[in-house]
Amino acid sequence: MKKTLLLITLCVATISNGQSYAPPAGQPGSTAIAASSPSIVAWATGATIVRGKQDISNPSSPLASFGTSSDALGAPVGSTLGVVSLGDGGSAIVTFEQPIIDGSGYDFAVFENSFSDTFLELAFVEVSSDGVNFFRFPSHSETQTATQIGGFGSVDCRYIHNLAGKYKINYGTPFDLSEVPNNALLDKNNVTHVKIIDVVGSINAAYASYDSFGNKINDPFTTPFNSSGFDLDAVGVINQGSSLRVMSKSEKEDIVEFSMYPNPANDVVYMNSNQQTAITVFDLSGRIVKNLPKGNYNQIIVSDLKSGIYIFEVIVNNEKITKRIMIN
Repeated sequence: MKKTLLLITLCVATISNGQSYAPPAGQPGSTAIAASSPSIVAWATGATIVRGKQDISNPSSPLASFGTSSDALGAPVGSTLGVVSLGDGGSAIVTFEQPIIDGSGYDFAVFENSFSDTFLELAFVEVSSDGVNFFRFPSHSETQTATQIGGFGSVDCRYIHNLAGKYKINYGTPFDLSEVPNNALLDKNNVTHVKIIDVVGSINAAYASYDSFGNKINDPFTTPFNSSGFDLDAVGVINQGSSLRVMSKSEKEDIVEFSMYPNPANDVVYMNSNQQTAITVFDLSGRIVKNLPKGNYNQIIVSDLKSGIYIFEVIVNNEKITKRIMIN
């Protein structure tokens, strides 16, 4: 009986500690996107880099310095060169000629320059539709945290989800915008900025990075070189938005003249638009608290809302206008 219970316990432990996510590039079930894939229709056209230290645990450590912002633009060059190194906790914000949209399947892919399937330097990924408010993809690391992975140690990508750097050079880690929680400040069909933030792979709580479940993320640490941290190679677009529609003069005038008042408001918010509008009101957590279908409105009753700041999203002539209004 004891042997049977032990066997069951071991089986359960094996299942619970098993690899949950996709395998390396080229293996059945991998989600890796090849740089040459026809699914990629565009590449990043702008980049801003904020460097982190070569070794965040060393107060006198210099910043990472390998590569320049231009190395994050266009397609991967196919070598371990032609990248920009972010350093420990460093970041890059890349932009695009046309926005990324939440289409069918994966919407974009981030490329790193790992020379193997197991030397993986990881990064968080966030998106924005205004360049100010960024929202992070929920991530998961099942890698053990009992022993630090050394500077040239190995990471099994099957334990990693929604962290850039999961795959080797010339294979991008894909991201699906539908996995980012909805928020009034994020338009998933108009993503203009993607932010990549280096994961500090230390298991020392003083420096550690954590996934969405509160787990420390263990990846090669330290890497005290000028090429420290995540090496950004490229960001490829899979689902791309179309060019902005050109509005007529009268449509532009309608939007310019549109206003909502007073702010702060008490019981009623007034609008001076003479156009049909659809109105959605969100609280700051992104929850919809009021949803009015398309119609002719000159006022919105808000006496049923608690005091606080709300986001009013109004569609006028197929253009979205967002207003922050305080309700007293």
